Amino acid sequence: MEQNDIAVGLDIGTTKIVAMIGRKNDYGKMEIIGIGKAKSLGVHRGVVNNITQTIQSIQQAIQEAEADSGMKIKDVVVGIAGQHIRSLQHSDYITRPNPDEVIDASDIETLCNQVHKLVMLPGEEIIHVLPQEFKVDGQAEIKEPIGMYGGRLEANFHVVVGQVSSIRNVGRCVKSAGLELSAVTLEPLASANAVLSQEEKEAGVALVDIGGGTTDLAIFKDGIIRHTAVIPFGGGVITEDIKEGCSIIEKQAELLKVKFGSAWPGENKDNEIVSIPGLRGREPKEITLKNLSKIIHARVVEIIDQVYLEIKNYGHEEQKKKLIAGIVLTGGGAQLKHIKQLVEYITGMDTRIGYPNEHLAGDSDSETTSPVYATAVGLVLNSLEINLKSPAKEEEAAATEEIRQESETPAATPSEEEYQREEQTTISQPRKTIFEKWFEKFKDFLDNAE
Repeated sequence: MEQNDIAVGLDIGTTKIVAMIGRKNDYGKMEIIGIGKAKSLGVHRGVVNNITQTIQSIQQAIQEAEADSGMKIKDVVVGIAGQHIRSLQHSDYITRPNPDEVIDASDIETLCNQVHKLVMLPGEEIIHVLPQEFKVDGQAEIKEPIGMYGGRLEANFHVVVGQVSSIRNVGRCVKSAGLELSAVTLEPLASANAVLSQEEKEAGVALVDIGGGTTDLAIFKDGIIRHTAVIPFGGGVITEDIKEGCSIIEKQAELLKVKFGSAWPGENKDNEIVSIPGLRGREPKEITLKNLSKIIHARVVEIIDQVYLEIKNYGHEEQKKKLIAGIVLTGGGAQLKHIKQLVEYITGMDTRIGYPNEHLAGDSDSETTSPVYATAVGLVLNSLEINLKSPAKEEEAAATEEIRQESETPAATPSEEEYQREEQTTISQPRKTIFEKWFEKFKDFLDNAE
């Protein structure tokens, strides 16, 4: 099988690093042909804090995936998250020199570039500039302004910002592990690709990905990303609380959480007790499940409150911005018993657990369709889209070139044609290509840093 038929996603998380290899089957669904995972040792709350250990964990996950699939991995799509990611809403406009000409891709590109020049805090860089709705000469709620006449072009943007050094460190780890970066994707967007349906994105939905170190949030409405946030708490702090509260070691605390943990303390009877072996011949400890679930409940409520605050910041309480599809929980933390009921109780919103089987082939095993692998599945889907888009881009560009020549505009030089082609694809898929352009700059930046 050729290398370009397959795609690889690398999810660098706080608790685990997952390398997943996938390909499209004859029915257009994704088939997972190899998976490798390693304990993540050098990452804290989504940010690399030990380069050497992270490189070793990446290599271990990659080797396992290669052994599982019998293939050699060359390049990967990597997800970025971490507490340094933040988002903001921004409005900007341009005044077009000639209102008698129709708005084209270059006008939107100019507008996006203008947003890229926003002054950020020291050490921060704009990762994503996602146009949401446009206004042409005061006419609002336009989703696609290309082909319209107008003098003033205005847009609302969702701008995602991250720490330059954190992103560079992830790139450095991947390169040092002997891999090429084919793209970088924001992790909440990857998880959303894997678990949300188009209907949910249209109706309005909040995707909550509860990982080990961070909880990622992505809000969609009318099919457009409206808000992203990374909350610096996850399943790790719950384990830490159990460790402290019950005076046991971390390994035992994690096992207790996974096997007996519940987010709803009311269901455990007072006489339900679990015995933990003591260290080095010490007496075993007895812990009541009611106490365990009280510890878990307190921390989970804190995480959900933070998430709900972000949802309210987006404006969910306004009628027009209401999230009809409610909340979708995914990530390892979504497997906690009764978490769905607790989220519904606190927020009053419909909630479901998101499994990444929306785009997977029917014969996928239960392990890969677990919420734990939502981000990895999303990254592979993203990689497959990038692979598939290459030939489609040329056809689309050729079609737009013919239309442009028929409308009797002066013939462009070859370099201008390329520019035109690039612009056209930017508008057909703004979320992808704007990110790709930023990624190209970032790749050059990494190469020069060597």
